[in-house]
Amino acid sequence: MTAESRPNLTRVILAWAVHAFTASGAVWALLTIFAIVEGDYKMMIVWMIASMLVDGFDGMLARWANVQKYTDGIDGALLDNILDYLNYVFVPAIFFIKADLLPHSVALLTGVFILFASAYQFTQKDAKTEDHHFKGFPSYWNIIALYLLLLDLPQWINFAVLIFLCVMIFVPLKYIYPSRNRRLRTLTLGLTYLYGAVGIWGLILYPNTPAWIVWASFVYVGYYAVLSFIPKKALTYEN
Repeated sequence: MTAESRPNLTRVILAWAVHAFTASGAVWALLTIFAIVEGDYKMMIVWMIASMLVDGFDGMLARWANVQKYTDGIDGALLDNILDYLNYVFVPAIFFIKADLLPHSVALLTGVFILFASAYQFTQKDAKTEDHHFKGFPSYWNIIALYLLLLDLPQWINFAVLIFLCVMIFVPLKYIYPSRNRRLRTLTLGLTYLYGAVGIWGLILYPNTPAWIVWASFVYVGYYAVLSFIPKKALTYEN
């Protein structure tokens, strides 16, 4: 092997480190489950935040480290999907069942619906479209779990919300992928980072999260919905 063809050891180590960073999502999932079982929702929130931060940055780091070139034997996209299903679907389903947020008679069944509907969503060949959208409700169950925990709604309303979102998985509407969205990109990224920062701050304050943080966060939720659903021609694109 010539010097020119020999892999750059530093780049290989960095690429493997990025995969290890992504794989740490399994550790945060395990710790989240322990916290749920123990009824320690403060720590559940901490570990959920850790898993979301990993998911939020690992794609950017993978592209920077060029993992496809330097760890070509590892399918990073598959690893990411496995951990997304674990953290965004399986762990929240456990929370919905254990947290007394749902009527006892339907709690387990609701968790099963979420698991099956999300399995369908994750395995569609065009679940992530070429124009950087998710097709169908993108299984943000961990975020829904945090909202239901903070809002403290009646159990049957929580049940209705979860079943409605399960149905929306099968409705082929497109939802933007915020970090790869091209429409109003600067504004969208700015609002996304603000939403994340304020949200993390509010969650860390749990159980004393100010109500205004929860309600103010719906401004971003509304923006996300509008950007996802209104016709493309009605918005200005950025190059």
